[in-house]
Amino acid sequence: MLEGLTKESFLEKVFNFEENKQWKFEGELPCIIDFYADWCGPCKMVEPVLEELAEEYEGRINIYRIDTASEQELAAAFGIRSIPSILFVPKDGKPQMAVGALPKDAIEDTIKSVLHIE
Repeated sequence: MLEGLTKESFLEKVFNFEENKQWKFEGELPCIIDFYADWCGPCKMVEPVLEELAEEYEGRINIYRIDTASEQELAAAFGIRSIPSILFVPKDGKPQMAVGALPKDAIEDTIKSVLHIE
């Protein structure tokens, strides 16, 4: 099951942008954040792929979702202009954004190259 994030849980689990100007990851595990909306067709295509990956990588990465309609401040903080947008957040280093409905193999490649998880 993918965990939905609100602004409060995002500040606690990912990045507290209210206290820190520089990127500082707050999480225990690398994570993927799916910026989506319920009305978005491509977002609906990505969801089952992320559900599968959440099971396959359980205990090694966290996969979150942010509803851009209800969490507009978070979407604005990351400059989300189109959805789905998927943010890959390594434990150390800068996060990287991918835009569009990525196929599973492309997401897995990014998990390996950005999150450094095999």
